[in-house]
Amino acid sequence: MMILETQNLEYSYPDGTKAIDNVSIQIPAGEKISFVGKNGSGKSTLFLLLNGTFKPKKGKVLLGGQEISYSSSGLLDLRKRVGIVFQNSDDQIIAPTVYQDIAFGPSNLNYKREEIDKIVNKMLDYFGLQSLKDKPPHHLSGGQKKRVAIAGVLAMDPDVIILDEPLSNLDPVGADEILDILNELNHSGKTIIISTHDVDLAYKWSDRVYLMSGGKLIDEGSPKNVFSNEEQVRNASLKSPVILDFYHELEKRWLATGGQQPKDIPELVQLLHKIDLMRVDVGPDTRVGECVNLGVLYRDYSKDGIYEAVNSRVLCKNDDGTAVVEVNRRVLKPGIICVYNMESYDKDEYAQIVSEYDINFIGAMGKRSKERAEEEGIEIVCNSGVIDKSILNALTGNRCLILTSQGMVEHTSKRIRDYIKKSGIRLSFHPVGKSAAEIEENTKKRDEVSNSDVIKNEPPADIYDHGVDDEETCG
Repeated sequence: MMILETQNLEYSYPDGTKAIDNVSIQIPAGEKISFVGKNGSGKSTLFLLLNGTFKPKKGKVLLGGQEISYSSSGLLDLRKRVGIVFQNSDDQIIAPTVYQDIAFGPSNLNYKREEIDKIVNKMLDYFGLQSLKDKPPHHLSGGQKKRVAIAGVLAMDPDVIILDEPLSNLDPVGADEILDILNELNHSGKTIIISTHDVDLAYKWSDRVYLMSGGKLIDEGSPKNVFSNEEQVRNASLKSPVILDFYHELEKRWLATGGQQPKDIPELVQLLHKIDLMRVDVGPDTRVGECVNLGVLYRDYSKDGIYEAVNSRVLCKNDDGTAVVEVNRRVLKPGIICVYNMESYDKDEYAQIVSEYDINFIGAMGKRSKERAEEEGIEIVCNSGVIDKSILNALTGNRCLILTSQGMVEHTSKRIRDYIKKSGIRLSFHPVGKSAAEIEENTKKRDEVSNSDVIKNEPPADIYDHGVDDEETCG
């Protein structure tokens, strides 16, 4: 189902400058979408057209297959279903306190006071803003303001959330926290649309990419298809994603398997040709060019874990009965990855998990999980890129624990299971804690009914229950 569409959309500014030129798009419901282009390419203007802030000179905008109405009631309905978060949070946050700003949208939808209070408090908890609810927004950091802006939009329970350059002016940790929120919202069924000129973000994060230049749509498709078209990327005055450039340089030097397009570091690692030389004892009849099996290499020989060295080719033979061989290693005993829901945190249970699995690497995803870990005195080793770094650490024999929230547990589990399936490496993976059995059952059920690569979860409990009576109207 297409949640948003445009047909031959055109828009010009009052001075006659054409900002959007014959743009037709179809956005499937429930996907993560990136509009990518340099500054001035038309991304922000297109978003204001999708939200009804601007009215096109030509063409149509359709929501759920129906052309949008620009009447007062039509626009109110549109902005309830399609929320927009501006690049500069100060342009959006207008109320004197955080609480009042989040309450602004539900108040305009004529919800009861008690229901507004319920929604706002859910948002404050969800975004880790409860301690800031009475503060003036202009006293907040950039990351905190961004969370307030997203919370204000989410309070109206939109089907689509549009974010203009959502990571601009954020530090790496703040940016990672916003991405965790967007991933969780998408996993709960929301369609997430962002604009960015960060090709590395768009390549790794998106389900689908639209490439824009000069107000025109010049390419669209999966990230791998769009960014493999180097000519179109150059036409948009952009660079290729760093990981693709790095991979192609390795490929040219025969250091990586050819014809692939890794999307992240774990995928790239799997494509590397590992050149590993060792001096070993060989039998008198061993010849140059033959392959020998060196058996299991423990940490004395392999600092990164336990491997089995099979089909190791003899490159040269020495007079003292030794030979130099090119070792072909196969992971024999990778580490483990456990995922724990911090919303169900229990001190004794947590201590038992750390002890039982001999955990030596702990990462936390999402603001709420990080705050809870800090409250409980849990030492976090990793707070950004947690899934990828946990996979890489497990490949070298470490025993990893990912702390996250209920809405992200299944998303995290799916990412790791997908890697295990694609790579063929049998990493030991365990959802742990009180909710582990429920997670396994939910994942199994969703795998059975889903034919797509994205498995959706239900929204976090009660977040969107505004409780409007049947006889009331939301405006």
